[in-house]
Parts: sequence; C-alpha cells; structure tokens
Amino acid sequence: MAKSRVAVLRTDAGNILEDYRKLLELINYKAILDFNHDTIIKLNLSWTKYFPACSTQPWQLEGVAKTLVEDGFPKNRLFPLENKTVVTNPMKGARNNLWLPVLAKYGLSYTELPKVEWVVYPFKEKLLKLGDIFPEGIEIPRMFIGKQIVHLPTVKTHGHAVTTGAIKNSFGGLLKEVRHYAHKYMHEVLVDLMLMQKELHPRIFAVMDGTVCGDGAGPRTMIPRSQNLILASDDSVAIDAVAAKLMGLDPLSIPYLRMCHDRGLGTAEFREIEVLGHDIAEINFGFRSKRSFVIWGDQLLRKGPLKFLEKIALHSPLVVWAPIASNIYHDWFWYPIIGKSIIRKYSKTEWGQLFIKYKSLV
Repeated sequence: MAKSRVAVLRTDAGNILEDYRKLLELINYKAILDFNHDTIIKLNLSWTKYFPACSTQPWQLEGVAKTLVEDGFPKNRLFPLENKTVVTNPMKGARNNLWLPVLAKYGLSYTELPKVEWVVYPFKEKLLKLGDIFPEGIEIPRMFIGKQIVHLPTVKTHGHAVTTGAIKNSFGGLLKEVRHYAHKYMHEVLVDLMLMQKELHPRIFAVMDGTVCGDGAGPRTMIPRSQNLILASDDSVAIDAVAAKLMGLDPLSIPYLRMCHDRGLGTAEFREIEVLGHDIAEINFGFRSKRSFVIWGDQLLRKGPLKFLEKIALHSPLVVWAPIASNIYHDWFWYPIIGKSIIRKYSKTEWGQLFIKYKSLV
C-alpha cells in the first residue's frame, strides 16, 4: 500500500503566493482534484474578528485560488464558503479576514451556508455519536453532496480537540450552528465527520497554513507564533498528524487521530507518512493545548461536576446565555484587553505587515 503523502514547504511573506503554487505542484494536486468537477473551498472561520492564526489567512486563500484559476480550473465550478456558529457571522468574518477582496480579485463568489438548502442525509455508515446527538437525522448542506472539497485550515491547538485542522474544518461545514452539542464527544464526532465525508465527497484535499500558528488556548485566545510553513495533502488524518508532530505532540496520543487511524480513515502514524519537501524531522514548536475560560466552563457543564445542569443550561431555551457569555468574554473582554496588544506586536512581523498590505485590496 502506498504511503500517505504530506507536502511541507518553508516560506516567507515575500514569496508566499509562489510557494503555495510550489506546494500544490509538489503534492501533484492535479492528480488529486478533477478540474471538471464542482469543488467546495471550505474556509475556516473561528472568530468573526481577525486574529492571527485563528482563521483562513488571506494569502492562504489567494495562494490556492490563484493557482487553481491560473491553471484553468473553471471559476463556475469553485464554491468558496463558510458557515455560522452561535458566536460567528460568516459575512462579517469574510470581511474582517479579507477573504472577499481576494475572491473578487479572481472572479469568485462567496457562499454563506446558512442561506443554502439543508437536507437530512441518510448516511449508510454507522456513526459513533452524531446519530445519537441528532436522532431525527443529520442535516447537511445539499450542495455538499457529490462535490469534491478543499479544506483551508490553519495550524493551531484547540481546547476541546487538542489540535484542529483539516478534519475539524468539516465540523463547520457539515453541521448546523447547533453543532456545539457535539463538544461533549468531540473526538468521536471528528471520526464521524471523516466517515461522513468519505460518503459525500469523491475527493478530499487540504491546504494548511502554518505561516503563523496558534499556541495555547485555541481556537481563538491563542499566542500567534510565526513558523513559516505551509502543508498540503489528500489525507486529512495525515496532514493533521504532521501538524500535531510539528507542534510537538504525539499524533497517536490525540484520540480523534488515533481512532481515525485505527479505522483506516487515514494515517496518523508519523513513520508511515511520506513527507515531501522540507525536512521536519527535528522540528518541534513546543506548543501546549490549553482551555480558554469559555471552553473550561463548557467542559465543566458537559463533563465536570456541574454536568447535572447540562440539560437545562445547554439544551433548553435558557441556552441563549452561553453565546452571550462567550461574546462578552471573547469580544468585549479578551479581544480589547489582551488580543489587541498581541495584534500590535504581531503587526510588526513580516506576516502582520503582509496582512496590512491585504487591507489595501478592500
């Protein structure tokens, strides 16, 4: 059996678009994607506000879009899109993260998933948890059925999942905004999402940005660290495993990666992955996954000593308190008091300067 392949390149802000092309050519993306097939470009929005490493970077989106369009991929077959959560707005997020001017530059539209048709899909595969969480059926966007998909995650830690990447990016596409119900069984749900994608998409491809990575209490309240790496693979498990290895974590110690590996959904054993391009054997970012105040509180209710309050607090009309509390903490407290000072320091880096240049496209 051929090894799963993950391409990794070192880059810098001056050459990032050219390096994204080199990355896609290195992994031989033309043998992965069918140019005559409708293709979803699944963006990653972890915060409506811009915060480094939190969501799909504008140069990540441009690097992929530019390569596809210049190589002749029909624009009318490309569907860049993102969903909402109870605490994010896909259109405001697209503006704040500068996706819209990039898409306009290449003649591509942007789809907000809350505005498309959702249908209950009868998955054939036995799912670990999502069937129990949504006993009346799992609703997915109809437009996902039969399309190939390109995921655009970033390298970062996560308070619920330890790490987040290509697999977790499907969490924001295949589940409606009530997907926070799945947080209690995050690792099992991520396995379910791989099973679901195998049924829905004829091809799955991921292009991950590690130019600026998120360390700590992800996916939002992190410390951005410039690492100048970009990754690509048609094995979502393998690319997430390589990202975990780069962050200094043992991929097989992360439950969702171990479960996916054991079920043959991809390769998480680093020794069984062929890494193309940059030699990463000795790289260790030394990252540590932490829980933000909001995730700590969420887990206290779902798994901790307050779980007797879970049903009334998180599964009743009273649940409106949760997104309000999250927005108060993240948007009104952490972002202006802590986040903005981090962004000011980051803006002096090469990637911060590049983001400022992208603002000129608006």
